Amino acid sequence: MKTVLITGASSGIGLATTIAAAREGWTAVAGVRDPACCEDLRTAADAAGVSVGVRRLDVTDADSIEACLAGTVEQYGGLDALVNNAGIAQNGATLEFCDLDTVRELFEVNFFGVLAMTRAALPHLRASRGRLVTIGSTRGIIGQPFNETYSAAKFAVEGFLESFAPVAAEVGVAVSIIEPGPVVGTRYGTGLDPAFTREFLLGETGPYAPLYRAYFEWAAREGLPGSQTADEVAEAVLGCLSDASPAFRVPTSAWAAAYIQRKHHDADGSAIQQLTRPMVHPDPARVHVGTR
Repeated sequence: MKTVLITGASSGIGLATTIAAAREGWTAVAGVRDPACCEDLRTAADAAGVSVGVRRLDVTDADSIEACLAGTVEQYGGLDALVNNAGIAQNGATLEFCDLDTVRELFEVNFFGVLAMTRAALPHLRASRGRLVTIGSTRGIIGQPFNETYSAAKFAVEGFLESFAPVAAEVGVAVSIIEPGPVVGTRYGTGLDPAFTREFLLGETGPYAPLYRAYFEWAAREGLPGSQTADEVAEAVLGCLSDASPAFRVPTSAWAAAYIQRKHHDADGSAIQQLTRPMVHPDPARVHVGTR
């Protein structure tokens, strides 16, 4: 039985992916910051009739990462896949009015956490010729106003993975990035400072207040186009784990694919991988890049 470790698995996409993987016969290990706060995960596992492992994991803490991976490999005999899911939302309005420590915290989780987990897991994934799957965002491809730092971190993840994927492929590790649009029915973002209300932001953003008001009005008009559930995103993750030749970039819906295509005609990343894989392949003529 293959083993997958999912970060940020106590709720949302991480929880849904953990349960979906267990249903498909994977040994699913949920990495969570506080194992005592996993009631939703345990309830979902009971309802699905599956068993999941739970390990403490803080993706900003090197000792926690090392202990989680070592314990997982020791208990289950190896690691076949890592799903980088842990993330936090932006706290604040626009960069000029954000504390830089808050911005750094967001990058520590959303970008450096992905790097740290990937770096630590790679020896195990090389050994198993496994999979590295990371939850990205359409906001990491098209920057959204008043989401500057969140988009910046997700853009950084895109650049890292796009650069690394051809190298990883040469040592037997398939790399994919999942591209969801809005995901409904999760607690993502509920950890934000409650002081950052709409009224606070409008009152504290100085010359940006009219722009922020227009942004709120746009959001109210548009709602959440292309919104999906965490379970639907988890299906895309499981597709990458089981596909013999998974695509690099995986939009999770027709809306996400069309949105990405506004910027990239290469929606699934195949053309870029076809460009970069020969740069590191001993026999460029034999390169094959999967598509979905």
